Amino acid sequence: MEYDINMLQVASPQAWLDAVLNDFDAFLQDHADCERKASAMAMSFVAKFPNRTEIIPELIDIGVEELQHFKQVYKIMERRGVLLPEGMAKDLYIKQLVGLCRSTREERFMDRLILASLVEWRGCERFKLIADGLSADREPDLKRFYQLLWESEARHGESFIAMALRYLPEADVQNQLQYMVDEEAKILQGLEIRAALH
Repeated sequence: MEYDINMLQVASPQAWLDAVLNDFDAFLQDHADCERKASAMAMSFVAKFPNRTEIIPELIDIGVEELQHFKQVYKIMERRGVLLPEGMAKDLYIKQLVGLCRSTREERFMDRLILASLVEWRGCERFKLIADGLSADREPDLKRFYQLLWESEARHGESFIAMALRYLPEADVQNQLQYMVDEEAKILQGLEIRAALH
């Protein structure tokens, strides 16, 4: 079975892309927050599951890469005169996904890795929409940045599922992944349209 962005059940609406392109500075502020959170999420696996030694080096690499993405977004913000927000806004999308996670240690390990994959795949889908929506003539550097970014997010999504499969039965991972994919579609469709990643 292929575990990739094609697992997602629904596409982001055109209205979301329009909102982002119409207020790109606000989107950058949210994007920067999301990259910081993504780095912290990868490192939280290292802190909470130190016995999963096979995946720790890859988790560290992902954490560093996400922090590098934050640095790159911040440089774009600096050039545009956009400040970081005062605090990190609550992300209703993430909160609802976290609400799907079960409570035992092994179940939570699986569910958080699946959650991480879904977030990366959704980010991949949305960054590709942005890359396609930006003008190659007016903002070639920004367009290229988001092209590179969506490719990275796709890899990360696949990596988190591969990590789960190293430790857990594939049938169990498949079943929970399908459940969470279906729920992610419902969550996405219920979100307010705004100039934010989620």
